[in-house]
Amino acid sequence: MKKDVIKKSNSLTVAYYNLTLVEYRVLHMAFTSLADIAPNPQLTKNARFAIRASDYMELYGVDKNAAYEALKEASERLFNRYFTYDQLVNKEYMLYERLKARWVTKIGYIEKEATVTLYLSEEILSMVGKLESQYTTYFLNQIADLTSMYAVRFYEMIIQWRQAKVVPTISLEELRDRLGIKPEEYPRMHDFKKRVLDLALEQINEHTDIKVSYVQEKTGRRVTGFNFKFKEKTKEKKVAKNRDPNTIDWINNQTDTEASNPYNSKQIARAVNSKKFISDYAHLVMPQNPANSSSSAWITHMATWLKKDPSKFTKRPMKEYLDDEQADRF
Repeated sequence: MKKDVIKKSNSLTVAYYNLTLVEYRVLHMAFTSLADIAPNPQLTKNARFAIRASDYMELYGVDKNAAYEALKEASERLFNRYFTYDQLVNKEYMLYERLKARWVTKIGYIEKEATVTLYLSEEILSMVGKLESQYTTYFLNQIADLTSMYAVRFYEMIIQWRQAKVVPTISLEELRDRLGIKPEEYPRMHDFKKRVLDLALEQINEHTDIKVSYVQEKTGRRVTGFNFKFKEKTKEKKVAKNRDPNTIDWINNQTDTEASNPYNSKQIARAVNSKKFISDYAHLVMPQNPANSSSSAWITHMATWLKKDPSKFTKRPMKEYLDDEQADRF
C-alpha cells in the first residue's frame, strides 16, 4: 500500500462538514498530489485531479467495478457539498469570520479508464499542500482501514496535536458540530458514545498508528466535553517464531516458502461478497455498523478484516467462496 502523504491546514482539519466516507476518501486521494506543492489558489484553472478506480481498489480493498461506481456516486455528491471554517480577520482582537466554501468547482468522468476527475476549489487549493506552519500531516494508508467517518475525523483532529503531545479539551457541542451531527441525532450521551465516540476510537486503536483514550468533562452531572490523550504505537511487529514454513496457509493456498502474498484485493473482495461468506459471517457485524450500509461498505470492511485476521474466517476454504455465487448489490 502506497504511503501517500496528506498535508492540510489545521483550519481545514477542524472545519465543519458532513461527508460520506467515500466522498472523503476521493477528496483525500486528490490531496496527496499536492503534498509537495506550496498552496496556490492560482492553480484553479488547471487543478484537475484524476482518481482511478484501480488506485481506489488497491488502497481500500474493493473490486474495480464497485470502486468506479462508488467514485462516480461520491463525485456527484461532492459537486454540491461545502465546508464551513473560521478565518482570522483581526489578530489584535482575535476576530474570526465564519466562511462557507465548496470542495470542488467541476467534476468529470473518463468511462474507458474507470476514472473520475475533480477540479478543486480555490479555497481548498489554499489550504492543502506544502504548508510552512499550522498544518496536519499523516499517511493516507493510516486511515485506509477505518470504516467509520467519525473515526476518520477523530483521527485527524487528534493527530493534529502530534507535535504538541497534548490535545486541548473539546466541548461536546463543538465536537458534534465538527462531526456534522444534527441536534436530533444521538441526543442521549449513551447513544453518542456507543455509536460515535467509542466506535470511532475502537477503530483508531485497532487500525492506525496511535492509541487514544478519553476522560469526560462534566458540569454537575452533565457531560459537557472530552479530554483526549494519545500515544504512538510501537512500529516493530512481532513475528511468530514457531510457524512451519511448509504449512499451507488457507488464505493464499501456499506455504511461506512458496509465497508470502495472499490473494489479491480483487479476489478477496469477490470472496467476501459471496453468498456463502455472508451467510457464514454476517453475524460478526452489528446491525448498526456502517459496513451494513451498502455492498461497497460491506466489501471494504470485511476484506480489510479478513486480510488482517484470517484466523477468524476458517469455516470454508477460500476457493469455495471465490467459486460461489455473488450476493446481490444493495
